[in-house]
Amino acid sequence: MGTPHVLAIPYPAQGHVIPLLELAQRVAQHGFKVTFVNSEFNHRRVMNALLDEDNVGNHVNLVSIPDGLEPWEDRNDLRKLTESTLKIMPGKLEELIEKINGSDNNKITCVIADGCQGWALEVAEKMRIRRAAFWPAAAASWALGFSIPELIADGIIDSYGTPVKSQMIQLSPAMPSMNTETFWWLCFLDKNTNKTMFDLNTRNMKAVKVAQRLVCNSSYELEPAAFALFPNFLPIGPLLASNRLGKSTGHFWPEDSTCLEWLDQQPAQSVIYVAFGSFTVFDPIQFQELAMGLELTNRPFLWVVRPDITEEANDAYPRGFKERVATRGRMVGWAPQDKVLGHPSVACFLSHCGWNSTIEGVTNGIPFLCWPYFADQFINQSYICDVWKIGLGFNRDESGIIRQDEIKGKVEQLLANEALKARALHLKEVTAEAVKESGCSSNNFNNFIKWLKE
Repeated sequence: MGTPHVLAIPYPAQGHVIPLLELAQRVAQHGFKVTFVNSEFNHRRVMNALLDEDNVGNHVNLVSIPDGLEPWEDRNDLRKLTESTLKIMPGKLEELIEKINGSDNNKITCVIADGCQGWALEVAEKMRIRRAAFWPAAAASWALGFSIPELIADGIIDSYGTPVKSQMIQLSPAMPSMNTETFWWLCFLDKNTNKTMFDLNTRNMKAVKVAQRLVCNSSYELEPAAFALFPNFLPIGPLLASNRLGKSTGHFWPEDSTCLEWLDQQPAQSVIYVAFGSFTVFDPIQFQELAMGLELTNRPFLWVVRPDITEEANDAYPRGFKERVATRGRMVGWAPQDKVLGHPSVACFLSHCGWNSTIEGVTNGIPFLCWPYFADQFINQSYICDVWKIGLGFNRDESGIIRQDEIKGKVEQLLANEALKARALHLKEVTAEAVKESGCSSNNFNNFIKWLKE
């Protein structure tokens, strides 16, 4: 019998690629061969960001299949991306598996697909290959997707996924409160895109039922109520490279590691770290208010400013801003976030509350300032502010803008709150237990490996 061979396929977004690639590397460490399948567009980005470093290891083979879009087409248009993906990628994945199985003695023995890539599980079922679904985000957001039939039956949403009225709900008493207007399939300005994403979710939830294992990048300690509600979700996280003393890989942009040297020169627990993930886009007014708010704090800050973070391509900073903050502000295009959040000079994390960022902050004991942009980020904010009580949110003015005075005030309020900081440190300790040997997540992962080897 040959070496067990796992094929892993993420949803084509930064917050999905990184955790599944981390899982792929963990699986490879247990003697498996792993083929990791990105879209061609994202594969190029990942390979460019690796900069010739062998960060992935010899047992993970990075390959790609086309997503059906031309290189210049906008992949932030999720409606177009979804329609193209469903049309092109299932056939291409089947071809890839047939090619591998025809040329490699180590045939594909299991497909691990992102929970948003249900079509890949359908392909695996058709080809009679074992199947596992991986959810890279909070179990609560997966639970929301699985709860749609009940939400419709209870009159909370209609059959198109639209809320019957604006209200706060909880899937169970100890779970985070969710605003029906910010359900993750409703976060797009275009109603047609909302409908496309709702239909995709409905298809995914049906497809995930053919998976023989459902694994989740979370832990019982972080989300006990969600795992009580859905005991078939197996938490194996947090999946972070730092837990295996490795380096995080799968990034779409090269990391600017010089910011670590800059952090070395700052006082302990003094720096505001500001990062909004790979998807957030600001209008020019909001971007300028954020910049001026950081300036008003009069504190050192490290701000990740992607080239595409604003709607305008030209220099969006307030006039003279860079010169005024030159001695205490550092702006970079992309940062080695896991290392930044573990740095002793970082005092707090002003974040979009993506799940990767959330668990990286939690595992380093960092308090949060929450600025969710879309999708599951609102659920994560509810965890941070209302359930774990390790962060604060911002208030918007009547025009929907978070103003500079609000930013300055919340920074000061957060950093003066010793009880909140103590809770953040406590949650760090609790979460660390999950991934230690004999911890719940560690045990679940070992059982998952045993199943993969059967």
